[in-house]
Amino acid sequence: MPTSAKTRTDEVLDRLRTDILGGRFAPGERLKFAPLCQVYDVSVGLLREVLSRLAEQGLVLASPQVGFQVTPISVEDLLDLTRTRMDIEGLALRRGIERGDMAWRARLVAAHFTLANTQRRNEEDPTRVTPEWEAAHTDFHDALLAGCESRRLYAIATALRTSACLYRRWSEAIDATDAARDPAQEHATILQYTIDGDADAAVAALADHIELTTTLIVAARE
Repeated sequence: MPTSAKTRTDEVLDRLRTDILGGRFAPGERLKFAPLCQVYDVSVGLLREVLSRLAEQGLVLASPQVGFQVTPISVEDLLDLTRTRMDIEGLALRRGIERGDMAWRARLVAAHFTLANTQRRNEEDPTRVTPEWEAAHTDFHDALLAGCESRRLYAIATALRTSACLYRRWSEAIDATDAARDPAQEHATILQYTIDGDADAAVAALADHIELTTTLIVAARE
Protein backbone atom coordinates (compact mmCIF):
# COMPACT_ATOMS: atom_id res chain seq x y z
CA MET A 1 0.00 0.00 0.00
CA PRO A 2 2.68 2.63 0.87
CA THR A 3 4.47 1.93 -2.42
CA SER A 4 1.35 2.40 -4.57
CA ALA A 5 0.40 5.56 -2.66
CA LYS A 6 3.85 7.03 -3.22
CA THR A 7 3.75 6.12 -6.90
CA ARG A 8 0.39 7.83 -7.34
CA THR A 9 1.63 10.97 -5.57
CA ASP A 10 4.72 11.12 -7.78
CA GLU A 11 2.58 10.60 -10.88
CA VAL A 12 0.28 13.51 -10.03
CA LEU A 13 3.27 15.63 -9.02
CA ASP A 14 4.86 15.08 -12.43
CA ARG A 15 1.61 15.83 -14.26
CA LEU A 16 0.87 19.04 -12.38
CA ARG A 17 4.48 20.19 -12.62
CA THR A 18 4.44 19.60 -16.37
CA ASP A 19 1.15 21.49 -16.72
CA ILE A 20 2.49 24.47 -14.77
CA LEU A 21 5.71 24.63 -16.77
CA GLY A 22 3.78 24.02 -19.98
CA GLY A 23 1.59 27.08 -19.40
CA ARG A 24 -1.70 25.40 -18.56
CA PHE A 25 -1.77 27.48 -15.38
CA ALA A 26 -0.56 31.07 -15.53
CA PRO A 27 1.85 32.64 -13.02
CA GLY A 28 -0.15 33.96 -10.08
CA GLU A 29 -3.21 31.82 -10.89
CA ARG A 30 -4.97 30.29 -7.90
CA LEU A 31 -4.91 26.51 -7.72
CA LYS A 32 -8.32 25.55 -6.37
CA PHE A 33 -8.81 22.13 -4.84
CA ALA A 34 -12.21 21.17 -6.26
CA PRO A 35 -11.43 21.52 -9.98
CA LEU A 36 -7.90 20.16 -9.57
CA CYS A 37 -9.13 17.08 -7.71
CA GLN A 38 -11.51 16.43 -10.59
CA VAL A 39 -8.94 17.04 -13.34
CA TYR A 40 -6.28 14.82 -11.77
CA ASP A 41 -8.72 12.38 -10.16
CA VAL A 42 -7.18 12.65 -6.68
CA SER A 43 -8.25 13.25 -3.10
CA VAL A 44 -7.84 16.58 -1.34
CA GLY A 45 -5.18 15.07 0.93
CA LEU A 46 -3.05 13.79 -1.92
CA LEU A 47 -3.42 17.06 -3.86
CA ARG A 48 -2.37 19.06 -0.78
CA GLU A 49 0.78 16.93 -0.51
CA VAL A 50 1.56 17.47 -4.20
CA LEU A 51 1.05 21.23 -3.95
CA SER A 52 3.21 21.39 -0.83
CA ARG A 53 6.02 19.60 -2.66
CA LEU A 54 5.69 21.96 -5.62
CA ALA A 55 5.90 24.85 -3.16
CA GLU A 56 9.21 23.42 -1.93
CA GLN A 57 10.40 23.47 -5.55
CA GLY A 58 9.43 27.11 -5.93
CA LEU A 59 6.75 26.53 -8.57
CA VAL A 60 3.81 27.06 -6.22
CA LEU A 61 3.27 29.67 -3.52
CA ALA A 62 1.27 28.93 -0.38
CA SER A 63 -0.26 31.73 1.69
CA PRO A 64 -2.99 31.85 4.38
CA GLN A 65 -5.05 34.44 2.48
CA VAL A 66 -4.89 32.99 -1.03
CA GLY A 67 -4.15 29.31 -0.50
CA PHE A 68 -2.05 27.77 -3.25
CA GLN A 69 -1.20 29.61 -6.44
CA VAL A 70 1.31 29.33 -9.25
CA THR A 71 4.31 31.39 -8.19
CA PRO A 72 3.96 34.95 -9.54
CA ILE A 73 6.81 36.21 -11.68
CA SER A 74 8.46 39.62 -11.84
CA VAL A 75 11.67 41.16 -13.14
CA GLU A 76 12.74 42.01 -9.59
CA ASP A 77 12.33 38.40 -8.47
CA LEU A 78 14.07 37.10 -11.59
CA LEU A 79 17.10 39.31 -10.97
CA ASP A 80 17.27 38.16 -7.35
CA LEU A 81 16.89 34.53 -8.41
CA THR A 82 19.62 34.93 -11.01
CA ARG A 83 22.13 36.43 -8.60
CA THR A 84 21.41 33.69 -6.07
CA ARG A 85 21.72 30.96 -8.68
CA MET A 86 25.06 32.30 -9.84
CA ASP A 87 26.36 32.20 -6.26
CA ILE A 88 24.95 28.82 -5.25
CA GLU A 89 25.39 26.89 -8.49
CA GLY A 90 28.88 28.35 -8.87
CA LEU A 91 29.78 27.11 -5.40
CA ALA A 92 28.36 23.65 -6.13
CA LEU A 93 30.29 23.40 -9.41
CA ARG A 94 33.52 24.58 -7.80
CA ARG A 95 33.21 21.93 -5.10
CA GLY A 96 32.46 19.33 -7.74
CA ILE A 97 35.62 20.19 -9.64
CA GLU A 98 37.62 20.03 -6.41
CA ARG A 99 36.06 16.81 -5.13
CA GLY A 100 34.38 15.06 -8.04
CA ASP A 101 35.70 11.67 -9.09
CA MET A 102 36.03 9.93 -12.45
CA ALA A 103 32.46 8.64 -12.26
CA TRP A 104 31.16 12.21 -11.90
CA ARG A 105 33.16 13.41 -14.90
CA ALA A 106 31.99 10.44 -16.94
CA ARG A 107 28.38 11.29 -16.09
CA LEU A 108 28.97 14.88 -17.21
CA VAL A 109 30.41 13.81 -20.55
CA ALA A 110 27.54 11.38 -21.13
CA ALA A 111 24.91 13.96 -20.18
CA HIS A 112 26.48 16.53 -22.50
CA PHE A 113 26.64 14.03 -25.37
CA THR A 114 22.90 13.38 -25.02
CA LEU A 115 22.14 17.11 -24.81
CA ALA A 116 24.28 17.95 -27.83
CA ASN A 117 22.59 15.27 -29.92
CA THR A 118 18.98 16.00 -28.96
CA GLN A 119 16.73 18.16 -31.15
CA ARG A 120 16.14 21.47 -29.39
CA ARG A 121 13.25 23.17 -31.15
CA ASN A 122 9.74 21.81 -31.48
CA GLU A 123 8.95 21.48 -35.20
CA GLU A 124 5.26 22.29 -34.70
CA ASP A 125 5.98 25.27 -32.44
CA PRO A 126 9.53 26.62 -32.93
CA THR A 127 9.12 28.99 -29.99
CA ARG A 128 9.17 25.97 -27.68
CA VAL A 129 11.92 23.49 -26.94
CA THR A 130 11.19 19.78 -27.19
CA PRO A 131 10.46 17.79 -24.02
CA GLU A 132 13.43 15.57 -24.86
CA TRP A 133 15.80 18.54 -25.02
CA GLU A 134 14.37 20.00 -21.81
CA ALA A 135 14.98 16.68 -20.06
CA ALA A 136 18.53 16.42 -21.45
CA HIS A 137 19.21 20.04 -20.47
CA THR A 138 17.99 19.41 -16.94
CA ASP A 139 20.11 16.27 -16.67
CA PHE A 140 23.26 18.09 -17.82
CA HIS A 141 22.85 20.92 -15.32
CA ASP A 142 21.90 18.42 -12.62
CA ALA A 143 25.12 16.53 -13.34
CA LEU A 144 27.11 19.75 -12.98
CA LEU A 145 25.72 20.22 -9.47
CA ALA A 146 25.86 16.59 -8.35
CA GLY A 147 29.61 16.47 -7.77
CA CYS A 148 29.55 18.89 -4.83
CA GLU A 149 29.16 16.01 -2.35
CA SER A 150 26.78 18.05 -0.18
CA ARG A 151 23.17 16.94 0.04
CA ARG A 152 22.01 20.31 1.33
CA LEU A 153 23.93 22.40 -1.19
CA TYR A 154 22.72 20.19 -4.02
CA ALA A 155 19.10 20.46 -2.83
CA ILE A 156 19.26 24.27 -2.64
CA ALA A 157 20.88 24.59 -6.06
CA THR A 158 18.35 22.21 -7.62
CA ALA A 159 15.41 24.10 -6.10
CA LEU A 160 16.72 27.38 -7.52
CA ARG A 161 17.05 25.84 -10.98
CA THR A 162 13.48 24.56 -10.77
CA SER A 163 12.24 28.06 -9.92
CA ALA A 164 14.06 29.40 -12.97
CA CYS A 165 12.16 26.94 -15.21
CA LEU A 166 9.00 28.98 -14.66
CA TYR A 167 10.66 32.06 -16.12
CA ARG A 168 12.12 30.19 -19.06
CA ARG A 169 8.74 28.74 -19.97
CA TRP A 170 6.91 32.05 -19.76
CA SER A 171 9.61 34.18 -21.32
CA GLU A 172 8.60 36.08 -24.42
CA ALA A 173 12.30 35.95 -25.31
CA ILE A 174 12.34 32.19 -25.81
CA ASP A 175 11.79 32.52 -29.56
CA ALA A 176 14.54 35.12 -29.88
CA THR A 177 17.32 33.57 -27.84
CA ASP A 178 18.77 31.51 -30.69
CA ALA A 179 19.68 34.66 -32.62
CA ALA A 180 21.44 36.16 -29.61
CA ARG A 181 23.31 33.14 -28.30
CA ASP A 182 24.68 29.70 -28.99
CA PRO A 183 23.44 27.40 -26.18
CA ALA A 184 25.30 24.40 -27.58
CA GLN A 185 28.62 26.24 -27.43
CA GLU A 186 27.85 27.59 -23.96
CA HIS A 187 27.27 24.08 -22.64
CA ALA A 188 30.37 22.76 -24.41
CA THR A 189 32.49 25.52 -22.88
CA ILE A 190 31.22 24.83 -19.37
CA LEU A 191 31.91 21.13 -19.83
CA GLN A 192 35.42 21.62 -21.18
CA TYR A 193 36.53 23.91 -18.35
CA THR A 194 35.00 21.50 -15.84
CA ILE A 195 36.72 18.44 -17.28
CA ASP A 196 40.00 20.40 -17.45
CA GLY A 197 39.69 21.16 -13.74
CA ASP A 198 39.71 24.94 -14.28
CA ALA A 199 37.26 25.90 -11.53
CA ASP A 200 37.50 29.68 -12.02
CA ALA A 201 36.82 29.48 -15.75
CA ALA A 202 34.05 26.86 -15.36
CA VAL A 203 32.24 28.89 -12.69
CA ALA A 204 32.55 32.05 -14.79
CA ALA A 205 31.19 30.27 -17.87
CA LEU A 206 28.23 28.91 -15.88
CA ALA A 207 27.52 32.37 -14.45
CA ASP A 208 27.58 33.89 -17.94
CA HIS A 209 25.22 31.15 -19.15
CA ILE A 210 22.72 31.85 -16.36
CA GLU A 211 22.98 35.63 -16.64
CA LEU A 212 22.53 35.73 -20.42
CA THR A 213 19.19 33.94 -20.15
CA THR A 214 18.00 36.56 -17.67
CA THR A 215 19.30 39.44 -19.79
CA LEU A 216 17.34 38.20 -22.80
CA ILE A 217 14.17 37.65 -20.76
CA VAL A 218 14.31 41.14 -19.26
CA ALA A 219 15.04 42.74 -22.63
CA ALA A 220 12.06 41.00 -24.22
CA ARG A 221 9.70 42.19 -21.48
CA GLU A 222 10.67 45.86 -21.81
